[in-house]
Amino acid sequence: MVDAPVSASVPAPLTPEEQVALGAPLSPGSRSEIGRIAQRRDRLLAALTLIAGIGLTLGTPFALKSGAEFFMPLTAALVIAIALVPVLEWLERRRVPSAIAALFCVLVFLIIANIAIAAIVVPATDFFQLLPTRISRIQHNLSPLLDLYSTLEKSVNKMFRQIASTPVRQPQTAAVAPPSSILELAATSAPTVIVQFFFGILIVFFFLSGWTGMRKKTITGRTSFDGAMATARVIQDVVDDVSAYLGTITVINLTLGAVVAGALYFIGMPSPLMWGGIVALLNYIPYFGPIIAMFLLAIGGMMTFNDIWVAMLPPAVMIGCHLVEANAITPLIVGHRLTISPLMILVSISFWGWVWGTAGALLAVPLLIIIQTVLGAAGKPDIAGFLFEHGTLVQQERERRRRGEDDGDAPGEPVRE
Repeated sequence: MVDAPVSASVPAPLTPEEQVALGAPLSPGSRSEIGRIAQRRDRLLAALTLIAGIGLTLGTPFALKSGAEFFMPLTAALVIAIALVPVLEWLERRRVPSAIAALFCVLVFLIIANIAIAAIVVPATDFFQLLPTRISRIQHNLSPLLDLYSTLEKSVNKMFRQIASTPVRQPQTAAVAPPSSILELAATSAPTVIVQFFFGILIVFFFLSGWTGMRKKTITGRTSFDGAMATARVIQDVVDDVSAYLGTITVINLTLGAVVAGALYFIGMPSPLMWGGIVALLNYIPYFGPIIAMFLLAIGGMMTFNDIWVAMLPPAVMIGCHLVEANAITPLIVGHRLTISPLMILVSISFWGWVWGTAGALLAVPLLIIIQTVLGAAGKPDIAGFLFEHGTLVQQERERRRRGEDDGDAPGEPVRE
């Protein structure tokens, strides 16, 4: 009886990728050798791209800080112009020419800015110039609180006496004297301020006057219909989000400032409109702005009233109104459409405040909205996958192969979905 030959199982041939992974020798000029060379080249380019991106990311903040005289008014003008785009489009829908509509928007902004300066800056300058003459009143108001901390009071008084008794040493070398008044400070810094302000106004005007044509050219310049629609959607989302945020927050802040000004008027606080304007302006800076406004109102109250408890009424009124606004009014009006992560707000305020100071802190949230909108449309890059070749597409391909092997598919057969 003849035994039937036993059929030995022949292993499936290795794919070129598996041969490369196992380190099998490859013949020069083969397809696998060319693929391996291309793989090394791609990884080298990926590493160089990552290094260049890290260098650009680290260098950009210092470039923005050193070039603040140019970048800060430019950025502020672009944010203001984007916020004014809905007004421009409303005028253009009523057949107003673009140049005239842009000029109207600029004039409205200048009128609002002049009213704010007249209501806040000028009275605040006159009020806080009285601070040296009100030191004794402030000390009298603080004495009950200092009595509770006698040790701290003795230390502070000793330090003040030492500072007052220490003679002022004249510098050996000639130095430029600092400005002794607001007028002198404005006179020395006026050329730079005027140039930056005029530059910003021109940016706003030319941006608005050419907005319609620039937007149309940007959309129609795409090579595909999907690209044009994506570009139009990103532009519209940026305009809608920034204008909605600034418009809504402006109305809320003006209402808050008006309520605080009315309450301070009944208390007897001098210049209530000035304090209401300060509260409204600082409320643009989340978290930190109300704290600064409370501190300024506490100083103003101690400069005005002789009783410490009456002097603490202005900051108490401001904090009470702010708590109602922040916990009831703003969430009700703004809703979830403009909800931003508090951590991202703090990081943005810290970053832009370090780069451009107070102006950067005021621009922090609008810039955060613009960056989040653009990144949300463009997508976040997979840097790790780009560098180490374990990105989403490779993982999905491997998952499909693994599912195919688990389902009993042959290596050469397509994966059943």
